[in-house]
Amino acid sequence: MTGKLPFEALSVETLAARLGANEALCSRIGKDTSRWKVREVGDGNLNLVFIVEGATGTAIVKQALPYVRLVGDSWPLPLKRSFFEYHALTRQEARAPGSVPAIYHFDEGQALIIMEYLSPHIILRRALIEGRQLPNIARDIGLFMARTLFRGSDLHMATKDRKADLALFADNVELCDITENLVFSDPYFDAKMNRHTSPQLDRIVAELRADRDLKVEAQRLKHIFAANAETLLHGDLHSGSIMVTDSETRMIDPEFAFYGPIAFDVGMLLANFWMAFFSQRGHEQGGDRSAMRAYLLDVTIETWSVFRTEFSHLWRIERTGMLYQKSLFEDQGDRLGAEQALDHMLHSIWTDMLGFAGVEAHRRILGLAHNADFETIADEDLRATCEAKALKFGRHIAVNRRQIHSIDEVNTLATLIERESSI
Repeated sequence: MTGKLPFEALSVETLAARLGANEALCSRIGKDTSRWKVREVGDGNLNLVFIVEGATGTAIVKQALPYVRLVGDSWPLPLKRSFFEYHALTRQEARAPGSVPAIYHFDEGQALIIMEYLSPHIILRRALIEGRQLPNIARDIGLFMARTLFRGSDLHMATKDRKADLALFADNVELCDITENLVFSDPYFDAKMNRHTSPQLDRIVAELRADRDLKVEAQRLKHIFAANAETLLHGDLHSGSIMVTDSETRMIDPEFAFYGPIAFDVGMLLANFWMAFFSQRGHEQGGDRSAMRAYLLDVTIETWSVFRTEFSHLWRIERTGMLYQKSLFEDQGDRLGAEQALDHMLHSIWTDMLGFAGVEAHRRILGLAHNADFETIADEDLRATCEAKALKFGRHIAVNRRQIHSIDEVNTLATLIERESSI
């Protein structure tokens, strides 16, 4: 198969015939296609994903579709998003080695990537729903975010290389448009594709959509997202985009990658831990989840701490870009000046991170794409109670982000809201 052929979506039935001559795939799973076992496992919103097992190994084949899979062909989407995913994965591997799946082959014309099959990894969100307390996720994710976000910015990169990369990813227009609308705008009015648990949430939804302060803050965050091209983002870093075992953590699915604010990935990620925290009441059929709630709050503390520590470390030893040059500070004997600048940057990331986390919680409950953390709660009344508390929490941290000074404050707020008896 070559990239010059017209695009054709793969299927379980056609994959072996179409990829049977692909050297990268055959070298890893075996050339005898009669022994290939193909399973379609794509449960996301956008793409086809196949597990292909052969005589000598297993691989993943991921293919973009020319539309949003969650909606159908009424919402067209360009195939070039696989191009951005491929390029994001290669950069993430270079900047945080071992944190993403290995890439074996990329075919731009067919919009497909052949990559490492991660096993026995499972999706982090599923693990959290099951109540698993994974020991390494906070450290691994904190390091990944610090390393990719710092090393993809003007703090580290040569100016020419960074601007060339910015120009390349600037063409990821359609996926940015999805984020700009689905995250920052649609939840705050009666957009066509919105949905929420009803009628239990109708009152709080109406309140949020009439909340002037919240809507203004959401648009200020949208402005930051659109205008502040600080670094190459994963762009969709949530618990459904991370695969885990007890000892290993890998990030997947960076097709929303583009240059944006450092705080965005951090806020989106932490929001998913806080949403998991609020969902635990709905998953107590097998027993009390108090320990799991405490674990999730501890994960937010450690993730932020690891991110801050590693980002600060890289600031001190890898600040080789055009911003905050050492020639202005350390080379002049002014180490304290460099530390002051670092403090200002971390404070800005912290403040904006809270805002992005707040609106991420809202869009996952009020918008098009929901989280399984809540969706798998069968009791509708209980689900609505959990979601309402997360909505209230999201509103508070988004609107009051400049008055919140520590993650302990955030977690105290989350605990107080979670303990409320009604919505």
